[in-house]
Amino acid sequence: VSQGYAAEMDNPLMAHLISPELQNKKDILFGNMEEIYHFHNRIFLRELENYVEYPELVGRCFLDQMEDFQIYEKYCQNKPRSESLWRQFSDSVFFQECQRKLDHKLSLDSYLLKPVQRITKYQLLLKEMLKYSKNCEGAEDLQEALTSILGILKAVNDSMHQIAITGYDGNLNELGKLLMQGSFNVWTDHKKGHSKVKDLARFKPMQRHLFLHEKAVLFCKKREENGEGYEKAPSYSYKHSLNMAAVGITENVKGDAKKFEIWYNAREEVYIIQAPTPEVKATWVNEIRKVLT
Repeated sequence: VSQGYAAEMDNPLMAHLISPELQNKKDILFGNMEEIYHFHNRIFLRELENYVEYPELVGRCFLDQMEDFQIYEKYCQNKPRSESLWRQFSDSVFFQECQRKLDHKLSLDSYLLKPVQRITKYQLLLKEMLKYSKNCEGAEDLQEALTSILGILKAVNDSMHQIAITGYDGNLNELGKLLMQGSFNVWTDHKKGHSKVKDLARFKPMQRHLFLHEKAVLFCKKREENGEGYEKAPSYSYKHSLNMAAVGITENVKGDAKKFEIWYNAREEVYIIQAPTPEVKATWVNEIRKVLT
């Protein structure tokens, strides 16, 4: 991909095949794939080769390079931009010519998906290795490596959702780290509200997608998109947010193990949140508790 497509975009002999709108868009289309390639080629592969005779110790290899794996996060965050560019120009003569020269059966977009597939595959490989390394030296490192890779996958997944938020005026990066995101049923009960509004609110929940940051929790409405692959990725229209500094939490709502309350400004606004499962609720309550303490 680097040599047969990316480098060809700078090849003067191919320039006549590239439409003006596609020029200078190399970074959007390929993201930091080159960086991922060099990391594997120069660093990670060599490290792995040191453990050919001691596969059970391979966990160390992951742990030593864990910071470098964050380059995948950058790649995945750029993926939607890359996808939409590809869709505009997928039938370009330039891409067809590159594919012909490489004699690839599949078009470029299949290869651009590889890094996303690769980072997902690592956790499967580590799980398999753990299965056969129960009581041997290195099992702890393998477990830790798996946990770290799962952490990176969660961060990648969360950030993919976060970049799909529309209508938020401020800068999301100022809200601190994104800790959790997920879909819930939400009922509201506002002290100031008209009593009619309160009664209605009790019965019919709103579907909301919540994003918990260190400094605020965002309530968004999820919009499903039609289309293929990343196109199916939903977008979230921002509705409102609560500053974590003024938030309180009631961990148990009687009659339902999946519900908890978030209240604001000394219960002036109360949000009853229903998680899909008691486990999801427990995870969220724990994270919110950590932020509040």
